[in-house]
Amino acid sequence: MKVEMSRRLPKEVLLVARKKQPDEGPKEGAPLWMVTFSDMNSLMMGFFVTLFSMSTLSPGKFQQVSYGFQTIMSSPPGILTGGKSLSQQPLITSNPGIRQSILQIQANPEYKGMITVEETNQGLLIELKNAAFFQSGSANLSALAKDLLSKIGELIIEHSTNPLWVYGYTSDLPLPTDSIYTSKWDLSASRAAAVVWFFLNDLKNKRANELVTQVMNGQFQPDYWYNPSRFVAIGMGDVPVKSAIDSKTASINLEIQSLRQEYAAGEISYEELLDKTQSLNSEINTMESQINESYNRVDILVKNQGD
Repeated sequence: MKVEMSRRLPKEVLLVARKKQPDEGPKEGAPLWMVTFSDMNSLMMGFFVTLFSMSTLSPGKFQQVSYGFQTIMSSPPGILTGGKSLSQQPLITSNPGIRQSILQIQANPEYKGMITVEETNQGLLIELKNAAFFQSGSANLSALAKDLLSKIGELIIEHSTNPLWVYGYTSDLPLPTDSIYTSKWDLSASRAAAVVWFFLNDLKNKRANELVTQVMNGQFQPDYWYNPSRFVAIGMGDVPVKSAIDSKTASINLEIQSLRQEYAAGEISYEELLDKTQSLNSEINTMESQINESYNRVDILVKNQGD
């Protein structure tokens, strides 16, 4: 019965049915446009992966690389000696650009005699002294102190990742009776803390406003550089001042004792004893005043990494 029905179908229907039958197999190869499209997709994927890896670069590393290029372009070539890798060296001392910048500030007539830079076993010690950093018995920073700390802080904070230890001092002069500080150590610690607070607040905000474009582009992140964990405030009290005064005035006190012995032996008159003693005491007072003034200061240690 089925055979008879198929035989009755028109020839046009049979031809259409045959045309709709699937191909026997796929064509060989892919279209040329598909090969080009696949290559373009691979290249675009690699491009975006590269962009992503650059976007995740630490802002600190980015700025270190940028500063390194600036140093290379502006400084004469150097020679590495000692067989030590750069990663083992503290950045602040191994980067000549930073140290040179500090020395340029030191050479500025405006800050003459205020900055001393010394290499120590613990790191680079920067002494900021011979300036009215604080009023007597106070931990409030003066305008001059803030100006100098801004210039030094920008260099050592933003171009290194080293720990920063801030030392505060005070003279051996008695505290005012109405002082809010309970001891010399309390005052010296408050002075060190005032410097750290200035770095983490005033200077940080100032630099963020100055570099607002870099902050928006992710090239500078204040929180990375001005990280509180980097800073340590240390109060030294007046112990260094007293020891310095004792060592400087010891020979003069011995000379005064010798004069008294000479007077007791009748070798000099009372007028000579009085005149020479007053002169030596005046010398002691001048020396004590100079030493006290020299400890109206702040020391910043850019500590070696890993110590």
